[in-house]
Amino acid sequence: MNKISEEETKRQLGFIEELKDVIAEKKRRLNRDLTYHVTTFGCQMNARDSEKLSGILESIGYVPTESEEADFILYNTCTVRENANMKVYGRLGGLKHQKKANPEMIVALCGCMMQEAHVVEKLRTSYPQVDIVFGTHNVFKLAELIKIHFDTDDRVIDVWEKTDEIVEDLPSTRKFKFKTGVNIMFGCNNFCSFCIVPYVRGRERSRDPRDIVREIEGLVADGVVEVMLLGQNVNSYGKNLEEPMSFAELLKEVEKIEGLKRIRFMTSHPKDLSDDLIEVMAHSKKICKHLHLPVQTGSSRLLKDMNRRYTKEDYLALVDKIKKAIPDISLSTDIMVGYPGETDEDNEETMDVVRKAGYDSAYTFIYSIRKGTKAAERPDQIPEDIVKERFDKVLALVQEISVERVKRFEGRVMEVLVEEKNAQLEGYLSGRLENNVIVHFPGDPSLIGELVNVRLTECKGFYYYGELKTDE
Repeated sequence: MNKISEEETKRQLGFIEELKDVIAEKKRRLNRDLTYHVTTFGCQMNARDSEKLSGILESIGYVPTESEEADFILYNTCTVRENANMKVYGRLGGLKHQKKANPEMIVALCGCMMQEAHVVEKLRTSYPQVDIVFGTHNVFKLAELIKIHFDTDDRVIDVWEKTDEIVEDLPSTRKFKFKTGVNIMFGCNNFCSFCIVPYVRGRERSRDPRDIVREIEGLVADGVVEVMLLGQNVNSYGKNLEEPMSFAELLKEVEKIEGLKRIRFMTSHPKDLSDDLIEVMAHSKKICKHLHLPVQTGSSRLLKDMNRRYTKEDYLALVDKIKKAIPDISLSTDIMVGYPGETDEDNEETMDVVRKAGYDSAYTFIYSIRKGTKAAERPDQIPEDIVKERFDKVLALVQEISVERVKRFEGRVMEVLVEEKNAQLEGYLSGRLENNVIVHFPGDPSLIGELVNVRLTECKGFYYYGELKTDE
């Protein structure tokens, strides 16, 4: 960690200590605990940010609650699609009356949506119930922003356009004791024509590999057996470090950590996926045999317009290379339907990729205009009824192939990381295979957090029923 980050961490820890006294006094006055509720929209990186935000809130004395009738409400927002924004505005409308009923209530918003100037202006003018607004670059400042709000009794808006700082060593509250995400880099340099991420997350910034390894070692010592390495494009990791290191080289270092059982990562951009990475995955004992490789579309013409920097043929050749090196690999992808200028022929190209790539799962979604991107300016937006028809065709094919792909493991004994008690089936546990498929099986809750062998007895399309395999 560099000196600037160390100093900022100390500053923020100082605000946390000051706030402990403030919250303790409020609790004494009210004769009850103060509660908080965090709602996370969007990607795995937002989920990881929410763990950090929850850690800060719990450190200063707030107690978590599942109810949105809390004293501190925080929405960690996503702006990849328009409906994500609308969900947030809808939630905020419902909080207006709650806040009148509870004078102690604080409403805070952060995340990608806050990086858009028109959103902040809308909050400023139309949503007086919002007390604290901050963005993606200064998540670590939550305690300081709360302190300013308490001291001034005024709204606090602190959104940075960009940053070079990486401040990670602050409290964090994990959803699962045994697995978590670890940020290895932030931002994106790719500027795909449809994507707002580079504008709201900023340019690529890689963490020092020593800090990453040190963080994971600490997590393993605290009971973590599986980590998800997170970045907008992990395959670009290390390019801006003083001593450049490839993502494949970082994975080798992470694999050396004793006690760590599973390594996952996302997201991989096809144009940057190296032969070295494929080789490391093929020979690894810890990297899960699952790869998320977004294709977006099967049309080379549209891929060029999207600035994806690969063709349909490039993508399929890469898939072929991966499957030859790692025969049991499970592939997942992102597929966008309805990009401006898309034709029926382009949609057929996408379906051809789905057939040839053989995805185990695919996140299939409809293109959403994002203000500020190049694609939003195009006049040839596709009518909604045509997009819906194409989307349904692609989705039906994805599901048909996915069911067959997932079913290939039926009858095998495979390792499952047990995650939780099954909410619907009494006496059942639920866990995840290394290929990310969920398995439900009878078992004792004491197994939660453990890696166990389970025979996959019945495939139910996108999940399995199984039975615990005991040593005989």
